[in-house]
Amino acid sequence: MGTGIGEAPVGYQSWDQLMLSAPHAEISRTMRSGMNLLTPCCYIYTSGTTGLPKPAIINQTKALGMSKFLYLGGLEHDDIVYTVTPLYHSAAILALFTTMDCGSTMLLRTKFSAHHYFEDCRRHNVTVIQYIGELCRYLLAVPEHPKDKVHKIKVAVGNGLRKDIWEKFKDRFNIPQIVEFFGASEGTAATFNVNGRVGACGRLSPLLSKLHPSGMAIIKYDRLKDAPYRDKNNRCLPVEFGEPGLFIAGIPEFYKDKFYKGPQEVNEKKVLRNVFKDGDSFFNFGDLMYMDKDYFIYFQDRVGDTFRWKGENVSTNEVANILTSMDFIHDANVYGVTVPGHDGRAGMAALHLNEREKLTKERLKQIYDHSSENLPSYARPLFLRLEEQTRVTVTFKQHKVDLVKEGYDPSIISDPLYYLSNDAKTYVPLDASSFGSMLKSRL
Repeated sequence: MGTGIGEAPVGYQSWDQLMLSAPHAEISRTMRSGMNLLTPCCYIYTSGTTGLPKPAIINQTKALGMSKFLYLGGLEHDDIVYTVTPLYHSAAILALFTTMDCGSTMLLRTKFSAHHYFEDCRRHNVTVIQYIGELCRYLLAVPEHPKDKVHKIKVAVGNGLRKDIWEKFKDRFNIPQIVEFFGASEGTAATFNVNGRVGACGRLSPLLSKLHPSGMAIIKYDRLKDAPYRDKNNRCLPVEFGEPGLFIAGIPEFYKDKFYKGPQEVNEKKVLRNVFKDGDSFFNFGDLMYMDKDYFIYFQDRVGDTFRWKGENVSTNEVANILTSMDFIHDANVYGVTVPGHDGRAGMAALHLNEREKLTKERLKQIYDHSSENLPSYARPLFLRLEEQTRVTVTFKQHKVDLVKEGYDPSIISDPLYYLSNDAKTYVPLDASSFGSMLKSRL
């Protein structure tokens, strides 16, 4: 952007030419009469990982805040920023707005390619990369190359980098700094980990939480009721160190409880009222977090993703981390499925293996043993589904909705299916002939 290239490649329009053809006269104030800091700048659709995408309102105030995002990674005017996410998503908009604000350069690619990613970085002297969701896992899946560490990247900024691959990604590609953040397009706050604490997505000390105009907190969550816990005075309570809870942020009065374009009832679902005192209101991010004794916070799971089995709570994220710690599993998408005659939901994992790997009897036994050693019995996946490719959104976030709907019925699923057999002490194939006996077995 603004690099003085002049002639743009085929299929692109030169930003420089647009700037040269822009009017030199000051734009009339009447063009923006009636606009203020709460006027919508644009609408960004949510990812739709747990339901239909919704248009989040990005007002002028939020847009100005977004334009400072990459400064957390030390962005300067001579930096070159590489993003591969679509420009209609908030992640790319964050980078775009900051690049425009700083006067630096942004490098775009029409389609993400794990094999060409660092080749692009070397060719175009990229200094800042932006990641999201499972992007880093895809980069790690590419066979190692002698030039993996040959680049000019000084910082990687993004969200969704799992703890199990954080150090692998940093060490293999020699990334000097990783800045992980947490937020939502429609949210009223964001957190940032600029200290390099592995796995953390921010810090929430008493001072930092007070610096937010309306406060931020992690509150106790009642998973049986699927709602925030309230005491005898109908007040919410902050969590203890290490205790998972719901992340919330105060709603400034000027928001008027309006986060999405559409019916107010859609917005009202995101509001928690009378949380700590009468009349207060907080935005419900729908994410479970926990905090360590240094006040660093860590993502645990989406509220809608956590499920109960045999009377216990199961975190899909924790189970996925255990499964992907096995060197032949590239990714694991964990979710809960209903089982006739049983309360709650049983765990199921859609697996995507590394290149040239097969789910042999030996591998199935290894998964059984590894799960038994590292997970309590109620958290071990009851079903496995082998997929050739992980289902993700355009921003590399795991998509679970269709997987949950399809369940584990071999009559409608063509992918190989397996179930946990306590008798055989391994995972065994699940097909039409074994489906009925499986349901009658000891699950």
